[in-house]
Order: sequence, then C-alpha cells, then structure tokens
Amino acid sequence: MSNFVISCGGTGGHLAPGIAIAEALMEKGHHCRLIISNKDVDSRLVKNYPQLQYARSPGVGFAWSPAKFVKFNIEQVRGLLFTINLMREFKADAVIGFGGFLTVGAVFAAFFTGVPVMLHEANRRAGRAIRMLAGFARRIYLPPGVTIKGLPRKMIHHCGYPIRKEIHRMPQDEARAKLGLDVTGKLLLVMGGSQGATALNKWVSRNFEALAKESISVYCVSGLNKMSVDVIERKSADGQTVRAVFTPFVDDMAAALSAADLVVARAGAGSIAEFARCRLPSILVPFPHSADDHQLANAQFLEQQGGAVVIEEKEMDRLLGEVTDTIFNDWLIKRFRENLERLDRANPVDNIVKDMASIALTTHD
Repeated sequence: MSNFVISCGGTGGHLAPGIAIAEALMEKGHHCRLIISNKDVDSRLVKNYPQLQYARSPGVGFAWSPAKFVKFNIEQVRGLLFTINLMREFKADAVIGFGGFLTVGAVFAAFFTGVPVMLHEANRRAGRAIRMLAGFARRIYLPPGVTIKGLPRKMIHHCGYPIRKEIHRMPQDEARAKLGLDVTGKLLLVMGGSQGATALNKWVSRNFEALAKESISVYCVSGLNKMSVDVIERKSADGQTVRAVFTPFVDDMAAALSAADLVVARAGAGSIAEFARCRLPSILVPFPHSADDHQLANAQFLEQQGGAVVIEEKEMDRLLGEVTDTIFNDWLIKRFRENLERLDRANPVDNIVKDMASIALTTHD
C-alpha cells in the first residue's frame, strides 16, 4: 500500500474532491495526509471527517498589491518548507494537487524530494496554478473535452469531478425534515459556493416578498462571515406563512440539494457536479471576477448540456422572472433532471484512484 499527500485546501471546491479521493484511497488500504489551509471554510468542512488526517500548511492567496504580494511569497516559502518536512516524515509515495495557493508548495516539495506529482483541474478552463505546474506532473486529470496546450496526450486523463460518497439524492420530504424546514410549496435553494456570494444574498433579501407571494420558500446558504443565521417570514397570496432561512454554512449538503426544487448559485465546478449528482436543476449566476472567467465557461457548458439556465450578474434584473417561470414548469424541470442524470453516469473516483495507485507504485520500483 502507498502513502499519498493530497493538497486540497483553500476553498470547498478544492477540499471536497480531495476528501472524496482520500476516502476512496483509504478504502483500498492506502494512507493519506491532506494538506489544508487555516481558512474557516476548511475547518468547518473537515470537522465532518475525523477519520482523515490533516496538516495545516502556511499559505495565503495570490494578490498583486505590494504588501499582499510580499506576504504571498513569504507564505509560499514557509509552505514549501512545511510540505518538504511533512513528505519526508510521512514517507510520501505520490502527491496530488487540486489547485489553489497550497498546491504550488506541494508540487515543488514533491519535485525536491523526487516524489511523482498528479494534478486535478475541475474547471472548464484550467487555473493559473495548474497551468504553471503542469510541467512537473506525471498525470493531469482534466474534464472531458478540456486540454492544456503543449501537454503530451499520455499525461492527460479525462475525467469528471470526484464527489464525496455522502452526496446523493434523497426523498424530498426526508431532506426537508433533516434541515428542519416546514415547506408546503416550492423551495428555492440559493448558494454562492463555500465562500458565499453577497450579490445572491442581497437578491434574496430584495426579492423575497415577491417570491413569498408565489409560495416559494428560500433556503439561502449565505457563506461564512457573510451573514448570521436569520429567518424572514412573509405571507403568500393565499395567506400562508412563507419563510426565507439564511444560514452561513450547511453541513448536510445532500439534504440541502435534495430538499430544493431549484437552485440559484454560482458556477463552481464542484457545485455543478453536486447538482448533477442530486438531479437539481439550476439557474447559474457565474462570479464575474473568477480567474480566466472559468465560472462562465462552467455555466455555459451545463446550459449547453440542458441542465441549467445561465444569467450573468449584470442581468440579475431578469432573475426573479426566470426563477418563477422555471420552478413551476414541471415539464422543463423534468427535462433538466433527465439531462443531469445523463451527465452523472460516469463516477470518476474509482478511475482516478486506480491510476494514482499505479503511479505511486513506481516509487517502489
């Protein structure tokens, strides 16, 4: 059996697939150590997985302002030294990085210690870290149809997004009960990814009265440090009480996705993969400042596959009408779910784990 270091901290979109891969590797008898950041989102997510081993690395996100740029470089050096020591103590046989600011240190640490590197890119446009580090990798896992210019074909394995095993569709009534939601009509889920989205939170606050008149309840995952837990009550057109629940974080994502009839969300690759797994139709509002506009590319791909509607943030005045038109259109919702089921037929976890194990064996030769 082999020892794997998994660099996956910084955002839920990096950490969640790292957890999925770690669980699958451990089921096969391998040993894993996950490198995570000191951010609140990492701490909140990993507390649900006490069976996994974590190491918190120094590191901060990249920024161009002089002070933050200096801090970024200092933290990268600290992270590199930290990861070299970790890999030597853990006797790592292979490293996989899921992008983000921690992956740079992990890849260079692997290079200096002679350990093979694998990289996973979830988005339809490869991120800066993955592009920069591609030349150090033995294998790069990319979404189907995505390429990185100049890479030999043998380096690339096309696959989807590794989803944690507890993310699956459950009966809607059961899911609503798990979340403590008393909903008689439709339920709209609003979420901005692991960081939250201020624009989406504000949209709910401004438009909830109109949604309530249509008997549309809202469950809004506002993001850590964005808003506190809150409940707003309004009356529907027939006098029923309708609620909007704001929560900074949801521990049971499968329940949240299964409880809803429709989701309004950002377009991170992880969120989209989980929508497909739970057959949840979406209206995607890509974050307009995402690197290389990768969220727009993610959203447009899902729309082209018939699983979502895309509305850019500059067009959010259309969002209320799109929500009400979609959530009550049973024929359209059914078609969305059928297309999402088609997209979710291939589970990449087993293929990735098998390939990782074969690469790790080369260190024992």
